[in-house]
Amino acid sequence: MTRESQSSTGDNVDHAELHKFTHRAHEWWDPNGAFGTLHAINPLRLEWIDQHADLAGKKVLDVGCGAGILSEAMAVRGAQVTALDAGAEHLEVAREHAHDSGLEIHYLHTTAEAHAEHHAGDYDVVTCLEMLEHVPDPEAVIDALVQLVRPGGWLFLSTINRTPRAFAEAIVGAEYVLRLLPTGTHEYSRFIRPSELGTVLRRHRLEVIDMTGLTYSPLSGRYRLVPRTDVNYLMAARRPESDSETP
Repeated sequence: MTRESQSSTGDNVDHAELHKFTHRAHEWWDPNGAFGTLHAINPLRLEWIDQHADLAGKKVLDVGCGAGILSEAMAVRGAQVTALDAGAEHLEVAREHAHDSGLEIHYLHTTAEAHAEHHAGDYDVVTCLEMLEHVPDPEAVIDALVQLVRPGGWLFLSTINRTPRAFAEAIVGAEYVLRLLPTGTHEYSRFIRPSELGTVLRRHRLEVIDMTGLTYSPLSGRYRLVPRTDVNYLMAARRPESDSETP
């Protein structure tokens, strides 16, 4: 799963990938704009996470938060949310929107790896959605995410499967035909199979509790959670209560 880093600074950030999103940070909260898909799928992924982890009162970390769509939704559910992103432009928009919404969210301009150095085991819930396919070394991110989850805590991930159907739907269909996403958002070689993701999690002694697919119907214009995971999918894993050592 590890890819050669394209970062010039030695961190686990592909700055070309980051620029795809930061240069449109001002559009993040427009449900009809470039990030409309995130607005459309957010209620589904939020409800799925909350059903597993019961967010109210939980200490939550949202990694790769962008301008805060999921972060705010979890805060509204009663979570104590810290959120981080490598894009400073995202965070400026996120802080302004949270202030206007009357929400207290602690936004940090950093990476999961750097945050894990001082906050291992601090969080009941860690989320990292739609990010792993955009970093040079996804395994390094996962290593950090696992460290950040407390024993007994939850880790929620989402990404795209590396299958011919995913190429057809997530790239050709979503970007070029239906125009649901800006052209060039994804690269097929960066997609991650569920078996690969599960292997890394189990190596860290996490138990994969649930996995679900996410699909879009052009006829209804709606997204749904579905059993098949050959395109977009979400994975829920839990760190054992007895795991007192940092992985």
